[in-house]
Amino acid sequence: MPKAQRSPGEIQRVREDIMKHALDLIVTDGYDGFSMRKLATQLGIAAKTIYNYFQNKDELYLCILTKGFEQLLEYLMKAASSHNDAMDQVGAVIAAYVDFGLENANIYNLMFTWHVPKFKDYIGSPMEHVANSELAMALKCADLFMRLLHASIGASPAINEKEIRMEMIQIWSHMHGYVAGINNTLLDYMHEKPLLLKEQVVDRIIKNAQIALTARR
Repeated sequence: MPKAQRSPGEIQRVREDIMKHALDLIVTDGYDGFSMRKLATQLGIAAKTIYNYFQNKDELYLCILTKGFEQLLEYLMKAASSHNDAMDQVGAVIAAYVDFGLENANIYNLMFTWHVPKFKDYIGSPMEHVANSELAMALKCADLFMRLLHASIGASPAINEKEIRMEMIQIWSHMHGYVAGINNTLLDYMHEKPLLLKEQVVDRIIKNAQIALTARR
C-alpha cells in the first residue's frame, strides 16, 4: 500500500521541528557553519528528507526568521490589547519587546544581532519571494508600534511621519541596546547582575518615551 500522505497540520509540525533544530544548530555552529547535512545528522534522518519540506538552506533560514517575527508580533499585540489608552499600550509593548528578547535569546539574536544574511542580500535571487515574506512580517511589528505612537500623540497637524519614525527608532535603540547587552553578556562587565535592572531600565525607556510623545502633542 502507498504511504499515507501527511495532513497539512502534520506537515507544519514537521517543518517547525526542523526549524527548531536548525536554530539550535545555527546557535552552536554559526550561520556559515550550518548545513542541511549537519541538520539531517542531528535529526537522525536523510538529508533528502529535509528537502521535502524546504528547498534549501536559505529558505529554511528565512522561514526561521519569519516564525520569529510572527512570535514577536504575537507578544506585542497581546501586550497592546491589555490596555485601552494608547500611551499605556506603548508602555506595554516596550515591556513585551524586552521580555521577548530576553526569553527568546537565540531567535532574537538571529533576527536582530548576529551578522547573518538580510533581506537585501536576497534581492534578485530565487529566494527573493521568501525574503519578501520575512520582511513583510518584520514590518508588521514596526507598523504596529508606529500606529500606537501616532495614537498616543493624537491628531496634531504639526506631527509628520518622519518625526514619528524617529521616535520609534530612538525607543527601539534603547530596547535593543539593553536586550543585546544581556544576551551577549557585555552588560556583565558593567554590572554584576544586569538582568536585575530590567524593571528599572524598562521603566526609564517607557517614561522617556512618554515624555517625548507628550511633548509632541
